[in-house]
Amino acid sequence: MISNDLATSLDLPRRAVALVLAGGRGSRLLNLTDRRAKPAVYFGGKFRIIDFALSNCLNSGIRRIGVLTQYKSHSLMRHIQRGWGYLKGELNEFVDVMPAQQRLDESNWYQGTADAVHQNHDIINSFRSKYLVVLAGDHIYKMNYALALADHVKHGREVTVACIEVPRRDATAFGVMAVDGDDVITDFVEKPHDPPTIPGKPDRSLASMGVYIFNTDWLLRELARDADDPQSSHDFGKDIIPKAVRERRAVAHRFEDSAVGTREGEPPYWRDVGTIDAYWDANIDLTATDPQLNLYDDRWPIWTYQPQLPPAKFVHNMGDRRGVAIESLVSGGCIVSGHVERSLMFSGVRVHSYSHVHWSVLLPNVQVGRGARVTRAVVDRGCFIPDGMVIGEDPEHDAKRFVCTDTGITLVTREMLQRLGA
Repeated sequence: MISNDLATSLDLPRRAVALVLAGGRGSRLLNLTDRRAKPAVYFGGKFRIIDFALSNCLNSGIRRIGVLTQYKSHSLMRHIQRGWGYLKGELNEFVDVMPAQQRLDESNWYQGTADAVHQNHDIINSFRSKYLVVLAGDHIYKMNYALALADHVKHGREVTVACIEVPRRDATAFGVMAVDGDDVITDFVEKPHDPPTIPGKPDRSLASMGVYIFNTDWLLRELARDADDPQSSHDFGKDIIPKAVRERRAVAHRFEDSAVGTREGEPPYWRDVGTIDAYWDANIDLTATDPQLNLYDDRWPIWTYQPQLPPAKFVHNMGDRRGVAIESLVSGGCIVSGHVERSLMFSGVRVHSYSHVHWSVLLPNVQVGRGARVTRAVVDRGCFIPDGMVIGEDPEHDAKRFVCTDTGITLVTREMLQRLGA
């Protein structure tokens, strides 16, 4: 375990810059990313997915942050402008948006994660940082990057890859590494059919979290070399990290050594909410009495932009017309006149009289009409569920109107409702 004293004494966060890779399409989230990049997707009642990586940076003491954007980036950039513009440039702290802008040859947008960083090498040089912390902007977790930086310095290698233990059967979806007794990475493969296992744990593998720490000078040289390689896909996981592994320059950092809020006897919390099922499950888990992810820890808050809204309100108290929410998260600006159970409601949601919402995620400004029933659904921003409509009770009927997953989660968007004439 790396001590907090070591991280503080080295003052490492002040010598680091974080780069958040936030340009991904997020196609596995289907229609939820029709208008927004995956890091801009709503999560947890009032947040966006990217808020977790950005909050980890601030809470870790890293206050120089670049956000690299590309696809469908308008809502993401607007969110960052509104919610993350309070850092003081006079104190050399910032959250800068770094959109794809053909800085090198005026012909190519970002060609891969490594190329996205390389195309901004002149800006990165101007930061004069000793370390670069490169983060995926589309995962949910709480991590003290200062402790990971201390581990990086302790090992004295050019690259550190943060990793988490996963069941070997699930490791085929990740970049997976093999390590020696000193945590030097001896092999790194993307989405392998036969994942390497952890020594002494034949049913477990080490999966990359999409969190990398580099010595800045080394990385910029490697990115320049990689940019000149016509055989490269210009990706960290496929090109930069495997080469560093072959040269024995990369070490693994165990997430349990820097995870925040891990409960005794449980694994640290990290989620890739990249599918509708995973997204629904992670949101609904927050409605549990004791959820796996603690959003109420004021020692490690998740920061975000939020509009100024009135408190949630529950109205009517007569017979069967009564606003009720049981084991649910209800955000500001919501008005509930119906019955809500084990559901998560973002800001401005209206649940009208005699309606029932069960095990569902309602994004901002959704309205559930009078007498409607919604079960095991994700309802996108601004949808109006018509009076009396039933969703989530007849999979065959739902599949004709909306998108249904194999596990029975129904995704509803405005366009789908419009096609129904709703």
